[in-house]
Formats: sequence, structure tokens, C-alpha cells
Amino acid sequence: MKEQQPNINAKPIFDTEIEKVVLGAILTEKGAELIAMSILSVDSFYSEQNALIYKAICQLSNANKPIDIFTVTEQVTINGDLDKVGGAYYIATLTEKVGSALHLEYHAKIVQQKFLQRELLKIGNQLVEKSTDPTEDVDDIFSFAEKSIFDLSTTGIKNQVKTSDDILRDCVNRLQNISDNPNALTGVPSGFTDLDRITGGWQNSDLIIVAGRPSMGKTAFVMSMARNITVDFDMPLLIFSLEMSDTQLMNRLIAQQTGVNGAKINKGKLDETDWRQLDANLNRLSNLQLYIDCTAGISLFELRTKAIKEKQKHNISCIIIDYLQLMTISNRDFKGNREQEISTISRGLKQIAKDLNVPIIVLSQLSRTSVNGGDPTPKLHHLRDSGAIEQDADIVTFIHRPEYYGIAEDENGNSTENLAQIIIAKNRNGATDTINLKFVKELAKFENENQF
Repeated sequence: MKEQQPNINAKPIFDTEIEKVVLGAILTEKGAELIAMSILSVDSFYSEQNALIYKAICQLSNANKPIDIFTVTEQVTINGDLDKVGGAYYIATLTEKVGSALHLEYHAKIVQQKFLQRELLKIGNQLVEKSTDPTEDVDDIFSFAEKSIFDLSTTGIKNQVKTSDDILRDCVNRLQNISDNPNALTGVPSGFTDLDRITGGWQNSDLIIVAGRPSMGKTAFVMSMARNITVDFDMPLLIFSLEMSDTQLMNRLIAQQTGVNGAKINKGKLDETDWRQLDANLNRLSNLQLYIDCTAGISLFELRTKAIKEKQKHNISCIIIDYLQLMTISNRDFKGNREQEISTISRGLKQIAKDLNVPIIVLSQLSRTSVNGGDPTPKLHHLRDSGAIEQDADIVTFIHRPEYYGIAEDENGNSTENLAQIIIAKNRNGATDTINLKFVKELAKFENENQF
């Protein structure tokens, strides 16, 4: 027997009578618009007439003007929509639809629920169309489905543009909190004092690039941050490691936390002193809010899906990816070159950071031209594979260790032994600068300069 197909083309779900009841309550009850606006957007209304009237109500509310039959009719007229809504008569008839303003929240949620159902139906139609198209890649269809559902679910029951007054109030409150707590950070702390002073911590929705040549200690740097974030600040952190295994990463954390030589830990050759150090310090690594995924060659779609799940499950505060050039995009039939692929991945990571409202820290390689004679100090144009990396990133930092290049002293005659420079080459919302850290090679660990 042939399998029955779902009725994707079913009649759209709506209830214009309930929409009228909501509008009627707003027109007759002072302050009722505030309840409705906390739940509904203009798009929530199926009827164009009702949507245009609600648009006028929102405009009046945002301008702190009174809301009644006459002011709404005037605003609809100003908007040029009076004929579209059926004239002043239709607006007047809405007041006859009021049952009780006490039920407004319940009625508004019905209107919003039907809007969400209509949007789900629309997504379903698009999925059927894509699924029956032989030119569509399955991974891309999954990506579309996941993103569409996620975007719809995160609208919650409110999808409203903020007024400038609301935004100003938020900014002033933020400034007040900072003034009351001068040592507090506005973002996720790196644990490096001078770096946090410049950035204020890694900010939500920011894409942060940490770049450097091989052997500069890129992984060591982010793992030192991972230790600081999870051990010192007890914040949930998600790491995608495309190159190293979870055991290798944990061995680095053990070395950093206990002070036992990393080479000894990797080989399993510990003496009694080492074991005493482990026993005294290892308990700090228990029950960390640290989550590690070691999928090699992970695609942008798979990373996004996992990041969303972990954010929902563990309220992840920050994501680290090691590293960008090992990622792929989901479409196996992608026809572009590698630079175009990296550009797509870079833009995708920035979008994930915005969608999840967390900072994403991504390691990146530098091109070989960065060391072909002359000054080995990295510059923005040394970013490998794509100029889009610089464009998409909110912050670009480079790790530079002069000692590695045989430079024994800096321009002031100071020793560069164990010196690591963190060069903030781009900072969309702040200053650029260079800070000094200490690099402890045997522990693969970065420390604050004052620990020299």
C-alpha cells in the first residue's frame, strides 16, 4: 500500500476573531497594550487589517501617546492605511469584541501560538520542496531545518524592535553596574589581567581570532584560558578540538594545574615528587564545567548543531575552536576554492556567535610569508586563506614569541626569555595594544607577566 503523504498544503492556521478581541481590549483598557506588546509582534497577526491597526498601536505606545479609538484611527490615517483596514468604522467595531481585559494575556498567547504554527507550516513546505529537489545536498537541508527551527524557537513569545530609550536605559544601567564594581568585567574573563583590561573580557556574540605560526603556542594559550575560565571562574566552556584528542588536552590541563612536566605526563613517567604534586593539586580539576568535542574535520553544520545542544543543556558561556583551517562546510559538492570555503566558515562562525550570544574564540594559522625574511612580527595581512577572517572577526590577536626567532632582547634591551607577546591587531569595540605574558614551555602554559 502506498504510504500516505502529510497534508503540507493544509489551510493556514489563524483566528481573526481572537485577534479582534485582543485589539478591542487594547482600545478599551488603559495599559493593555503593554501586555500585548510583551507577547505579540505585528507579524503575529494573520489579518492584514488587524496587523496594520496593531502597528499603529505600537507606534503610539512607543511615543508615550494615549491609545483609544480616536488616536488609533488618527495614527492609521497618518500611516496611509485607513482604507486598507476598512475605515474608521472597522476600528470602532473592535470595541464590541471585548470579553474581559483580564483575559488579554491568554488571548494574545493564542494569537502568537497560531503565528508560530503558521511559521512551522511554512518551514515544512520549504523542507518538502528542498527534499524533493535532487540538486539539494542532504547536509544543507538538515542545516536549513535546524537553523529555521532554532531561529523560530528563540523568538519565544516576543519579537519586538527596541526603542532608543530602552537601549539607552540598558546602556546606563550597564555603566552604573561597572561604576559600582570597578573591577568587574562585562564579558568572559581570559584570566590574563592586562588582556581583560583591554577587552573587558570576551564579549557575547563576538568572534575572536587567535592566530600564530606553528610552535607559537596557540593551543597552549587557549588551554591556559580554558583552565582560567573553568577552574578560577567556574564558567561553562565548550571546546571543539579538530587536531588533538581529549586525552591530550586533559594532559595539558593536568600539567598546567599541577606543575608536573608535560613531557613526563605524556610518557607516564612520574616519580614520587610528581605524584605528590598530582595528589595535592588534581582535585581542582574535578567537576569542571568543561565540555570537549574532538571530531576531526567537523563541518560548520555539525558544529552549529552541537553548539546549540550544549548551550541549551549546559548554558555554555564561551566556545573555543582549534582550529579554523581544519573545518569544512557541509556541502560536499561545494564548487568554490579554499579561500571561498574559509570565508563561508568564518561568516558562519560569526553567525553562530550572534545566535547563541556567546563569544567564540577560533585559532587560525598564518601564511608562510609572515616569516620569509624581515620582521617576523605577525600582521593582519598574514592571516591564512582569506581576508574574510579579518572582516568577520570582532577581535584579532596574534601570539608572538621573539625568543623563538633568535631575538634575545627587545628594542629596550630587555630579555625576551620566556616572553610571549599577545598582539591585539584588531578590536572592533576597543583599543589595539600588545601585552606581555610568560610562556612556561615545560607546562605548555601562559601566565600573567607579574608571575615572571
